[in-house]
Amino acid sequence: MAGHGAPSTSEPIIYIDHSDIREGSLDELKAGVRRLVDLIDAREPQLITYGFYIDDEAAKMTVVAVHPDSASLELHLDIGGPEFRKLAHFLTLTAIECYGRPSEGALDRLLRKAAMLGDGETVVSIGRFAGFTHLTSTTS
Repeated sequence: MAGHGAPSTSEPIIYIDHSDIREGSLDELKAGVRRLVDLIDAREPQLITYGFYIDDEAAKMTVVAVHPDSASLELHLDIGGPEFRKLAHFLTLTAIECYGRPSEGALDRLLRKAAMLGDGETVVSIGRFAGFTHLTSTTS
């Protein structure tokens, strides 16, 4: 089938990051995350999904975002950057996974985020080998 193996320059980007939450920081982190989500929701209508998953007992946080394309990821990193910095002292970023084909600019921003919130060596980017994307429902 056409397009099932061909990468697209406008394919969605799935972004996942993992962090350890510093002891005693959970409540402040949750408040900061709520502020960040409100800001992103108001300023990034193109973002398909944006979710924070917090395991209170394990003191771990995972962020999942689905962007329609690499430009959306770049915009998100530009808009969110100042807010990410405000959360830096509550967590340690342990990994960033990026699925899709982000631009060089987006990859550079991800590396800067990894350096700011983690050890700077936590970014993995993997392009899609095969598949398809349905961004709108085809059912009535």
